Order: sequence, then C-alpha cells, then structure tokens
Amino acid sequence: MSNFKSLGLSPKLCEVLDQLGFEQPTPIQEQAIPQLLSNNPTDFIGLAQTGTGKTAAFGLPLIDLIDLEDDSTQAIVMAPTRELGQQTAKQLQSFVANQRKLNVEVVYGGVDISKQIRALKKPVQIVVATPGRLIDLIERRAVSLDAVRYVVLDEADEMLNMGFKEDIDRIISYTQDDRSIWLFSATMPQEIRRIVDKYMNTPIEVAVNTHQKSNLDIAHQYAITKTANKLAAIRRFLDIQPDMRGIMFCRTKRETQEFADAFSNMGYGVEALHGDLSQGQRDAVMKRFKARSMQLLIATDVAARGIDVNDLTHVIHHSLPDQLESYTHRSGRTGRAGRKGISLAFINPREGRKIKELENKLGVKFELVEVPNKNDLKYSRINHWANLILKTKVDEEVNDLMAHLNEDLLGLSKNDLLKRLLSLQLDHLAVDNGTNFDEPDDLNEVQGKREDRGGAVVNRDGSQRFFINVGDIDGATKADLVHFLVDVSGYDKGAFKEVEVKKNCSFFYLDPVLGKDISSKFRGISVNGRAIRVNEDTDGPPRDSKKQKNRNREFGFEKRNRRKERARPPRKGRRR
Repeated sequence: MSNFKSLGLSPKLCEVLDQLGFEQPTPIQEQAIPQLLSNNPTDFIGLAQTGTGKTAAFGLPLIDLIDLEDDSTQAIVMAPTRELGQQTAKQLQSFVANQRKLNVEVVYGGVDISKQIRALKKPVQIVVATPGRLIDLIERRAVSLDAVRYVVLDEADEMLNMGFKEDIDRIISYTQDDRSIWLFSATMPQEIRRIVDKYMNTPIEVAVNTHQKSNLDIAHQYAITKTANKLAAIRRFLDIQPDMRGIMFCRTKRETQEFADAFSNMGYGVEALHGDLSQGQRDAVMKRFKARSMQLLIATDVAARGIDVNDLTHVIHHSLPDQLESYTHRSGRTGRAGRKGISLAFINPREGRKIKELENKLGVKFELVEVPNKNDLKYSRINHWANLILKTKVDEEVNDLMAHLNEDLLGLSKNDLLKRLLSLQLDHLAVDNGTNFDEPDDLNEVQGKREDRGGAVVNRDGSQRFFINVGDIDGATKADLVHFLVDVSGYDKGAFKEVEVKKNCSFFYLDPVLGKDISSKFRGISVNGRAIRVNEDTDGPPRDSKKQKNRNREFGFEKRNRRKERARPPRKGRRR
C-alpha cells in the first residue's frame, strides 16, 4: 500500500498528517487524491461507504489546490447536517494547522447568524456549510461565490434524502461555469445522476467496494422481544456489557427523549440528541459523548447523521428503519477505522420479514441473539463487582480503620468473608433500580412463523395468535373485549393472552387446544349488526368466512368519555 507522500501531496501537508497519526491512506483516499491533484480542474465522483475516510479524500487535495495568495472564498463544502459540517470543518482545520494564510470556516443553521457574518468578514478560502444557512448568507451578501473554483458535495445522497435538491441547484447557480464539482456519496440514486448530467462535464469516477453493500467489520445481530419489553431488553444488554458504548436509534423526537429520560432515571449514562434541542444543547451533548461521559447516545436518524466517532462498539436499533439506506447509515456509525462493531436490532415477533429483506439487499447474515436472563445479569454484575475490587487501590487510611473493626470480623476466614460480601452484593442486585428483578426472567420471543396446521402465528409458549373483527371503532376497550370473548366462548379470562385492540380489529393469543373451537363459538354472533369473525392470524389479511346465519346474538359496545369515567368499571357488551 502507498503512503500519503506518494499520492502527490505537498511535504508541508504530509508533515501535518504524520503529526496527526495518519499512516496509510484508505482505498478511497488512495484513488481519489492523485486524480484530484493531477487533473485540475476536473469534475469528480467518489463513491464509498460511510466511515471510509471521504473527508480526507477531498479535503487533502483541496487544501493543496487552494491559492494562498488569494483571500477570496475559493471552495465551498456542503454537508447535510450541522454535526457533519462541524466535524468536516474541524478535520480540515487540523490539516491546515501549520498554514497561517489558509482559513476554514463552518456555517450552519440554529445559531446566531450575526456571529457567522462577522467570521466571514476575514479572509476565508474554504467555507463548510449546510445548504440552507449558506443561501441565507449569500442573500445577505455575507459571502460571495464569484471566485469559487471548487464545489464539494459531501454525503450527497443524504442531502437529497433530506430535501436539499432545490437548495443545491440554487447554490450551484451562484458559481461560475468553470468551477469543478466534487461529489462524494455512499450510493448513487437517480437524483444524483440528475445533478451529474446537469452540472458535470465528463467527470472522473472512482468507486471503492460499491459491490460490497455492507462494512465487513460490522456484525449484524437481532433479538426478538415484545415491543413493550424492548426497553427492558436493551437495559439488560447494557448491564451485561458494561464496556458497551454506542448510539441507539429511535423513530421520533418524542420517543428519543422519553427513552433517554427513562434510562437516566434508572441510573444509566445516556442522553438524547434530536431536532428539538437547540444548537448549543446539541453541541454540548456531542462534546460529552465524545468525552466518553455517557454509555449510550439516543438519537433520531436526522440528528445522528454525520456523527463521526471512531470507537463505538454498538449501534442499537430500537426499531428498524423503513429505508435500506437509513439502516446502512445507522450501522455505519460503528465498525469504523478498522475497528469491529455490532449493529443490534430489536424486533417484535412479526417483523422477521424485515430481517430477511435486509439480508437479501445487503448481502449479509444476521445472527439471532438471546436477551440475557436474570441469571446472566446476576453473574455479569457479580463479575463486574469482583473486577472493581481487584482494580481498587488500597488507601493508606485503611490501616488505621482496621483497628476499629469488630474483632469477630477480623476472625472470619477468607471464604466466610467472601461469602458474606457476596450475599450483601446479591441483596443489592435484587433491588437495583427497583426494576430488573421484578421483570419476567425470559424476555425472548419466537418469530411468528407459518406452521403445518394452517399458518398460525405462534408465540414462544406455543399459543396461537387469533384475529377478531372488533376494534376501537366499535367502542371496545381491552377490558370490554376480554369480557366479550369470555362471555361468548365460555373460556376462563386467563385463557386470552396479549390482547391488542386496534382501530378496526383486535388480536389475542390462545392455547391451540382451545383455539380449535374458537371460530365456531362465534358463528351467529354480531356486533352493531356486523357478523363477527374469529380466525387464526396467518400474518396476512384475514380470511373471509362464510356468511353467518342465525344471527341470534347481538352485542354492542358504547364509546364513552374514558377520561371522565376512568373510575368506573369497564362496561360489558350486553345481550339484546
């Protein structure tokens, strides 16, 4: 493999790289840097996965191509998020540490624009910017793109996914026709091809491992548990792996904050990162995260784009994203810079198809892992406690305190003393956070699957899932529905497990023996004039049953103001 000097970079820049600890270029750097230096001016496309060193791939040749005698803005680097913009600027600034005449500034939304305007009044050759804030500054005449020779689109696919297409078009329109456009991206969707066709002239294209859709340093895992148990399951993984450090992704800002609050209240080192935080708050969170003051950062997809931390052990998906690209960007937060990492997804029993889709599209194999049980947690915590004892330095004051100990304690054998200390620790574990040992021992579930007996979705305990066409639209609560099921079937209340009331239907689990007759028990039953169907749930649309005859039992549910009648007992469906 070549070194940075052989790529054609200036001796001054190579000296800085040595000081920063850059030893060998990554594949995208090795291929991109010589092309950009030797073919100036040129349009360029660099395709490589997240975490492969794309910033240095464009940043290093850009620095060497800047005219130090010209104080005007010669290059703009567009980034999709404030965090990525900050990180890109920070890295570029580290590269020019020994070049006083070359200045790099970063501008982004969410902070006082007047400070950025003042910063741009001094000579700034390279401006790193988010598209929206750059347009604001152009319109205020705080920055001119007339002398720009290089336009860099960093994480171009992400910018388009976030809706910056019109902004990019507008910004490029402010530049001269003879400028060079350097486009770096992990993927090449159609919208990027549109930019290529519209603005670029016979660009040089470099692609590194684009056939390899997944980072080989990332192990992909998943655990199956109920949605309601995901928080508890994730907590168990945190407990059993105290050295875990990573990012947990949630779908919404509200969800992100709620989980962060829940974990914090239980004593875990976590913080939230989402769009409702001010820029100052976001910067403070990231500073603490990089300083290793927390175990887990809980973030939305948008907020976490561009986070560049090389030593993360895990990426946790509380819920899988809908888009393949989002999963790739999420998991790419770990397994960086040659380090190994784990991408761990938590799914409910009905989401197995999502794992299969990811396997097929990414060309990787997901490993099913078990959620730790109570004994696993106990042994892990005891071992952690023992290691802390071994690492503890003996304070000199201890010698004086020894004389005041109960003589009976001093007379205990080593084994007796250890047993008593261990017993105390077990008592502590039993009440730790007031949660862990009040939960079910086993939080694992079995993936819903089609069985020979008719395709039923099967729970871990062997019970089958059933569908009933009664839901919230009928005014039924969970309690109402359970009473209704008991009344019609004659089964005990406890027979109906995990009852879920949806808008137009409901689901419940039932022992297969009881389930054989459940459909027939509801023949001739109607609710609000509608024939009731109870079928095995086959993870697909409910089967149409034969037209019901002899509708001699009519039930109804009344919608009520639940808030006002909260203290009243649930109302059964009444026979008419």
